[in-house]
Amino acid sequence: MTTTAPAPAARPVAAPQAAEKVDLGTVAVVPTRHWWRWTLSALLLFVVAQFVWSLFTNDRYMWGTFAQYFFAEPVLIGIGYTLGLTAISAVVGFALGTLLALGRLSASPLLSGVAWGYIWFFRSVPLVVQIIVWYNLGYLYPTLGLGTPFTTDFWIVEFPTVQLVSAFAAAILGLGLHQAAYSAEIIRGGLVSVDPGQHEAAAALGIPASRRLFRIILPQAMRSIVPNATNEVIGLVKGASVVFVIAIPELFYAVQVIYNRNSRVIPLLLVAVVWYTIITTVLSIAQYYIERHYARGSARALPPTPLQRARRWVSTQWARLGDAPPGATDAEHPASSKGVRA
Repeated sequence: MTTTAPAPAARPVAAPQAAEKVDLGTVAVVPTRHWWRWTLSALLLFVVAQFVWSLFTNDRYMWGTFAQYFFAEPVLIGIGYTLGLTAISAVVGFALGTLLALGRLSASPLLSGVAWGYIWFFRSVPLVVQIIVWYNLGYLYPTLGLGTPFTTDFWIVEFPTVQLVSAFAAAILGLGLHQAAYSAEIIRGGLVSVDPGQHEAAAALGIPASRRLFRIILPQAMRSIVPNATNEVIGLVKGASVVFVIAIPELFYAVQVIYNRNSRVIPLLLVAVVWYTIITTVLSIAQYYIERHYARGSARALPPTPLQRARRWVSTQWARLGDAPPGATDAEHPASSKGVRA
């Protein structure tokens, strides 16, 4: 008779220990150290500080001469000429550029070909060459007028070209026609960026073509047109300086005349630099608000303007001083807190 030994009793399985809870508040947060970023920032700060220091210590800048001529009468007259040339040339350029852009998009091969040829030619010839050609147009055509076609018999009206195309008119023609070629491509690019469904939907509703263009398509295209158009206007401000070749007393020409007389080249050039910077800054601010205006169709809430941000920051700091209730900032200025235009 065999006996079997009893099976050993099974050992109780230990229950898994519960994971210990970690208090995240006691964990030290170590920020990532961007050594290269800090090194580059320090280097740039050093270069800027060195340049600013030289502005105050280098006597060759001649800040006294700069202050003497900053509001000089010839300089102010030159600014007037610069602004006048820019404004008139921009109007001519963008008005003609709109027609050229529509011509490029036209189904007519003749209109499309003529518009393309105009853009090709005026983008190929340097601006200064165009201005000089217009100024010397009298060498090619001594008189201009209306009369019998394909003849020089101007029996209706006739003008001497030298009197008709003055230096100012030559500058306007050169700047305006040159600008039209670039404006046409900017406007055409904005128009083709609009979803074709907008065209189809407007046409299906029976809206006339002109109204479709100016009330539906063009406002949507302005979001992509405005930044490039502002660049072109700023380029016109600086491009107007080339008209000094035909002795128009714009800003750069006026500065040149003065420093050719007194040999103070650097301070007079700084006068021109600062005035060009001021004009460009004003145009950049105008660009910001124009872009913000045309962003209303794509943004649920417009971002606050810099002035609204400044007012909100001042209100917040004032509330922290205890002079206003904590919720007074949002209650008193709901437009600035929500990013809605004031």
